[in-house]
Amino acid sequence: MASAVKLPMVPAADLESFSAYLRSSNRILALLGAGLSASSGLPTFRGAGGLWRSHDAMSLATPEAFDDNPGLVWQFYSHRRHMALQAKPNKAHLALAELAIRKGGFLTLSQNVDGLSQRAGHPQSKLHLLHGSLFDVKCTSFYCNYTEQNNFTDPIVPALAITSRDRDPTPSDGDLNGTGAIRSHDRAMDQGYSNRQSGEETDSSDEKTVIPELNAHDLPHCPKCGDGLLRPGVVWFGEMLPEKTIVAVDDWIKKPEPIDLMLVIGTSAKVFPAAGYVDRARAKGARIAVVNMDRAHAPGGEQGLMDEDWFFEGDAGIVIPEILKSVIGDIDE
Repeated sequence: MASAVKLPMVPAADLESFSAYLRSSNRILALLGAGLSASSGLPTFRGAGGLWRSHDAMSLATPEAFDDNPGLVWQFYSHRRHMALQAKPNKAHLALAELAIRKGGFLTLSQNVDGLSQRAGHPQSKLHLLHGSLFDVKCTSFYCNYTEQNNFTDPIVPALAITSRDRDPTPSDGDLNGTGAIRSHDRAMDQGYSNRQSGEETDSSDEKTVIPELNAHDLPHCPKCGDGLLRPGVVWFGEMLPEKTIVAVDDWIKKPEPIDLMLVIGTSAKVFPAAGYVDRARAKGARIAVVNMDRAHAPGGEQGLMDEDWFFEGDAGIVIPEILKSVIGDIDE
């Protein structure tokens, strides 16, 4: 007989001290990474081979790739949009959205492009996207400045409809250490994954699945100028990070009031500018609370945390609602 899964508990002393400090905190900065969405079962296209069909996914995330083959790039991003829309915001997304509502001095800087924070109801004025969003689009014409946010239409144009049934992400269920989320991610990323034996269709990321070659007229066009192709509103390799986002976060940090707390969730914060925000928050008086699967992935590694900081190990989808409970109450999905 199978035994019940035993969930690791957040250490009581850490939970008590963090909860008391959280209740007294107003100016709070949250830095979010891919680990936040792990328990939503959403795959990422970095690591684990990083392939989409036979293509290196990173090679499709460049302006040059879009110039060379906009149809292929849009098929890749349409697949990612579809997968993100199949996933649901988990309790961590919902808990952070509620904390943003309840704490006037709360600001979130997300490295995620999956749209799950937006769909969780996170106040837009308190959510800044460092790498853009799969669900934002902008015109590529030099003379046009058209942009659109939170376009959740799937497919965005009929030619990008996914005709084969993509494998739906499977959320982790009661998996505090994140093993289930990782296995779900690996299954979704496995290019050889197939349900042919059971008669189910393969997904469109499998290179054996035939997809059409698209022409420019099949792709999303700008409704403002009529000529320019729309492109995904993500930051591609070789592009500058969004100036508006950088300025907004810098202005918030530079305010004369101290920063009480910084939450670092699902990211090692090793790449700049994200890596610099931890040090800048500390310089303004912040204590740091890290939620991650591995202490070695905390900012600065295992030695990067100070005695007054907190480290909560496990799946953010389970840990975050627990440690924020004293302020936001229970979260229902």
